[in-house]
Amino acid sequence: MASIKRDYYELLGIDRNATDDDIKKAFRKLAFQYHPDKNNEAGATEKFKEINEAYEVLSSPDKRAAYDRYGHEGVQQGAGSAQDFGAGFSGFGDIFDAFFGGMNTATADRHGPLQGNDIQQQVTITLEEAAFGCERELKMMRSENCSVCHGLGSKPGTQPVRCPACNGTGQVKRVQQSLFGRFVNIGTCTKCHGEGQIITEFCPQCKGTGRERFTRTLTIKIPAGVANGNQLNIRGEGDAGIRGGSPGDLYLNINVLQHAFFTRESDDILYELPVNFAQAALGDEVEVPVLNGKTRIKIPPGAQNGRIFRIKDRGIIHLRGGGRGDEIVTLKVVTPDKLTKEQKHLFEELAKSMGNTPLE
Repeated sequence: MASIKRDYYELLGIDRNATDDDIKKAFRKLAFQYHPDKNNEAGATEKFKEINEAYEVLSSPDKRAAYDRYGHEGVQQGAGSAQDFGAGFSGFGDIFDAFFGGMNTATADRHGPLQGNDIQQQVTITLEEAAFGCERELKMMRSENCSVCHGLGSKPGTQPVRCPACNGTGQVKRVQQSLFGRFVNIGTCTKCHGEGQIITEFCPQCKGTGRERFTRTLTIKIPAGVANGNQLNIRGEGDAGIRGGSPGDLYLNINVLQHAFFTRESDDILYELPVNFAQAALGDEVEVPVLNGKTRIKIPPGAQNGRIFRIKDRGIIHLRGGGRGDEIVTLKVVTPDKLTKEQKHLFEELAKSMGNTPLE
């Protein structure tokens, strides 16, 4: 059986002619009295929700006018219930934020080990190197633990001391007083920046940072089958970690140069083979380039422009293994734009014999 809602004015203990200030003051007083953080009595949470519901309606001129005229039914569709209160406030903490600018308790995380930053580099390779794999020597700048203090940041022979401001916790408490009582904010210590300790004598090499920049040369193995735009992840070759954290990673962005006459389509290689009229009409055996050399293919008599020849297993090695793509050769019959007298005469004789009707 549904419960009967109490009158909103009665809930807040005000009369119907109450001003906006009267409504706000009544709400502050009752919210302080029944807030779950202050009142552990049975029913306090429900009472607090009812007070919030009443305030959410009566503090809105439109909702208050509808309530005054039609009662609870007038605001039933207007998100005025305790269940709908979350549309205006996302929780009890937001109510405090609305009045006091976020003075509810917050807890700051301690600073623990941090992973080092990742590094990105671009590597440019040829299509042949992408097809069969290769090795590259890569020069890069990265942060590493200081060679003198080994990442501690303090001068050798000295030790950091406990921070007096936070007593080594890395956190400080700030107490604030409001109409609702005493609230405590917990934040990162500004003196030690959350470290919990202070370096009294900085390492002369790294000036207390615990890290240095070095130029390193790495030999990188690029696997067969990579494509333009691929990214390779090499774990642990990024910047050194902080406070004992693991190093970051190195990400290699692959840039494959355009080839002089091959184009790539997935793991297949495309090649356009130019031939003349005679080769196409009479047939021929011709030499064609492949990625790692040359091979020969036979053109049958009467081959048409655009005919495709597939050379198996002469394409790109599959990146995940299991074979290679093919080389796909497309025939391109080239019309000569310059002829010798003899060639022109022969074409004229051919034209006479063929007539104006295309041969089938």
